Amino acid sequence: MDLANTIRSVPDFPIGGILFYDITTLLKNPTALKESIDQLTRYYQDKRIDMVVGIESRGFIFGMPLAYQLGTGFVPIRKPGKLPAETISASYDLEYGSNTLEVHIDAIEKGQRVVIVDDLLATGGTASATCSLIDKLGGEVVGLAFVIELSFLNGRDKLQGYDIFSLLKYDD
Repeated sequence: MDLANTIRSVPDFPIGGILFYDITTLLKNPTALKESIDQLTRYYQDKRIDMVVGIESRGFIFGMPLAYQLGTGFVPIRKPGKLPAETISASYDLEYGSNTLEVHIDAIEKGQRVVIVDDLLATGGTASATCSLIDKLGGEVVGLAFVIELSFLNGRDKLQGYDIFSLLKYDD
């Protein structure tokens, strides 16, 4: 199945000049959704993953079923003030602003092998900040998984040394 045909492009969202790749059209297509999760599962099934980490909020959509398929736990990475227990945080720049992410201090145990999941790799700031959180907790980032990669924004440059798997790549 060609997953690219299930993605809607929305110009000028969330601000002018940004072309937003909308995954809601993929999500409502049961065949495309299943294929997405199946591809992620096939890629990670033999990599001895201990924990799947999903980045708020669309990373939760793909991360939870991946964790289920791999037989692992799931850790949410959230925006500030959303997690109830003690957290650590990391700030990062977006292509159109900046933000901060948090994770519970007991979410990852030292040495756990982690895959990070999100819907989009753009400039790499969000993913890089998440890697730093996992590193601070003593986890090992085995890989990063994305539904869409905007390769023209060079997000991989901030993630050198990590294994990156993207279901779809857009070059411009």
